[in-house]
Amino acid sequence: MTFWRAALALLALVTLTIAPARAQAPHIAAKLVAESATPAPGGITAIALTMAPEKGWHGYWLNGGDAGFGLQVEWNAPEGVTVTPFRYPVPEALILFGMMNHVYEHPYALLADVRVDKGVTPGTDLTLTGLANWLACTDKVCVPEKAVISVALKAGDGQIAAAERTRFDAWRARLPQPLDRAGAWERKGDTVRFGVPLPAGAALDAPHLFLETPNVVDYPAAQSFSRNGDWIIVETRAKGDAAGPVQGLLKLSDGRGLTVRFEPGAVSVSGKPIATASGGIDMGLFWAALGGAILGGLILNLMPCVFPILSLKALSLARSGGDARTAKVEAVAYTAGAVLVCLALGGLLLGLRAAGEQVGWAFQLQHPVSVLLLLILAVAITLNLLGAYELPSFGGGQKLANQGGAAGGFWTGALAAFVATPCSGPLLGAALGATLVLPAWAALPIFGGLGLGLALPFLAIGFVPALRNRLPKPGPWMATFRKWMALPMALTALALAVLLWRQVDGGWTDRGAPSAAASGDSFTPTALAKARASGKPVFVYFTADWCLSCKANEAGAINREAVRDAFRRKGVVTLVGDWTNGDPVITRTLAEHGRNSVPLYLWYAPGAAQAEILPQILTPGLLADKAEGR
Repeated sequence: MTFWRAALALLALVTLTIAPARAQAPHIAAKLVAESATPAPGGITAIALTMAPEKGWHGYWLNGGDAGFGLQVEWNAPEGVTVTPFRYPVPEALILFGMMNHVYEHPYALLADVRVDKGVTPGTDLTLTGLANWLACTDKVCVPEKAVISVALKAGDGQIAAAERTRFDAWRARLPQPLDRAGAWERKGDTVRFGVPLPAGAALDAPHLFLETPNVVDYPAAQSFSRNGDWIIVETRAKGDAAGPVQGLLKLSDGRGLTVRFEPGAVSVSGKPIATASGGIDMGLFWAALGGAILGGLILNLMPCVFPILSLKALSLARSGGDARTAKVEAVAYTAGAVLVCLALGGLLLGLRAAGEQVGWAFQLQHPVSVLLLLILAVAITLNLLGAYELPSFGGGQKLANQGGAAGGFWTGALAAFVATPCSGPLLGAALGATLVLPAWAALPIFGGLGLGLALPFLAIGFVPALRNRLPKPGPWMATFRKWMALPMALTALALAVLLWRQVDGGWTDRGAPSAAASGDSFTPTALAKARASGKPVFVYFTADWCLSCKANEAGAINREAVRDAFRRKGVVTLVGDWTNGDPVITRTLAEHGRNSVPLYLWYAPGAAQAEILPQILTPGLLADKAEGR
């Protein structure tokens, strides 16, 4: 078999050698486009090389496998312009004549970054050209192809048109996400074993491990997958004598993948075999994520995001006066409203992701129109609680009260979910992060679990008489209590008004972060790389103006004088990622750390290879200890 494979490989090479470079149009059409035609000096813009194979033809991944090779470009870049290597989407495995090929049989795009030196004069012509070479193949013939690729660029303001941002975000969504931890690999005789740190429950539908590093595995050999706790174990036949770190790409499902760096080391023993022929998932992680979402939603009731909505429900429960039927109806209706809104938001989020949008949890508050609607609603409820007028859905108008409290309970639960879920409390970040790697049918119940957890206290009061009997009886006190509850709702309206002003104004305001003296950068990957290269501790936090738990952490810990002093003494560089209006770069960074919501706090110790993810509830002591190296 080895002889015949070698002969076939030689035949393929001969075919490549003698296949004429025909003058006709290439079988894979290549076109170079830029996300911004006016990159700003000192900034970065993305470029994409779109590749469109003819029917029956395919192109190759970075490591083409047994007989193919990836694209190569010789750039002719203007002075002051540098181009990073292309990043490839997740390929497919194709075996032809016993040889493995890592290919793309449908249109695809390779992405790279163009960096412009800050010394380049605005208005300078930065037209970028290059000579691209690639291999186009069918199941019978291979043809080396080449083309001059070019895109017109001019130094400017870096503005990106909405249509281009959408198009590039769709291409970015097809890129594999880097795993935030290293894997391990070892060679044992004729077998090579890999360990991938991947939480239980991640979807593995027909997985495949693609290796960028050559001379490690026998490409067409079968790969076996098993799970041992939070590790995926991959075993296959060894080939070659490569040593040291190995770079790979693990295909998950639905065209998604993870890039993994494998360090030499012991790999855990094989575990439970993973069925790869269907869309099944490891139910262990699914139940863990569902439980985390329910518990996280329950804890969310204690977060500052939720308190104004709790005020509304408190009035509703007090109005029931302990009546069993009314309490149960309102509790069920409240739960239905919370769960359905979470399912609707989760379904919309999954749909947007599938369409290529870089969005995360709480995306609805990243758009001024949604914030305006919430502001109008918050003002209306505030005036209602103050007695300015009756709002039947929330104020308990006589008509709805006589018909039953289902409508009021439902809409209160819906509003609670819509306003409360943007902030991520303990356990919730990891649970929602699991939806990044779960198929849609398994991810939706996680969102529903969040709504259920949010509604659990009211569900318990509605169905447990002992809890319900502890509620105060209706009386004149309710009028006073109702007016007091207008205060947190008014504060919510004020916060929404400030948020709307910032979104419409488009400006970034100084959050008073302790980084003012040390850094002054808002977060970008370039700023992070520069900060880590300085050899100083780096603190990165991702926040949003609509995230009340983020604001609580900033006021109660990050911006405290003791923390400022500790950061200043130790030279801590702080970077702030503002997700208020949505940002694809921040969305991808959150995903790289298993999150799709804020807050997220990262600590990079000097010389550390990876970030430490800090708790979602911060204390001044925790941050001061980190700065002191404790």
